[in-house]
Amino acid sequence: MTEYSITNLPYKIAVLCYLYDKDNRLLLIHRNKEPNNGCYSPIGGKLEAARGESPHACAVREIEEEAGVKVDASEVRLFGMLSESAYEGETHWLLFAFEVTRHVDPSEVEQMDMDEGVLEWVHVDDVEHKNIPRTDREIIWDLVKQHRGGFFSVDIDCSSEHLKWQVNEEWKATHV
Repeated sequence: MTEYSITNLPYKIAVLCYLYDKDNRLLLIHRNKEPNNGCYSPIGGKLEAARGESPHACAVREIEEEAGVKVDASEVRLFGMLSESAYEGETHWLLFAFEVTRHVDPSEVEQMDMDEGVLEWVHVDDVEHKNIPRTDREIIWDLVKQHRGGFFSVDIDCSSEHLKWQVNEEWKATHV
């Protein structure tokens, strides 16, 4: 493993994609690879920056690649922007959270087992009882629940034992 100081950690850009069904269940992946091996996370992945991929295009691509669900670009909406500095002491992350604006029928998911883990539909009330990453448990999941149909921007400092975070911008939808 390469040693980095906090001032020169590599920076990665990725998307998190939130797909819900009509029963208020969220599609999560039980990961078997890093980052977050063994944890439940929303589907998503790294932006293909070398080819100039936008966060929106990345979300559409990742939803199809990981879940096999074809969504139109108009069915994907940015609802969160997250900055995690010094995540696990190894990387800075800039994450764009997208939600699919329609209910996804579970039959649209082509395959539940994939290279990165196993997909599972989890009711939103049960997500916090799963093994989710620390930043999700302490900060992100509450913001996601509060801002469905709205927007939030948060900076999370992971450089010490106690996470520090600040919501910089937010607005909540009047209905979801």
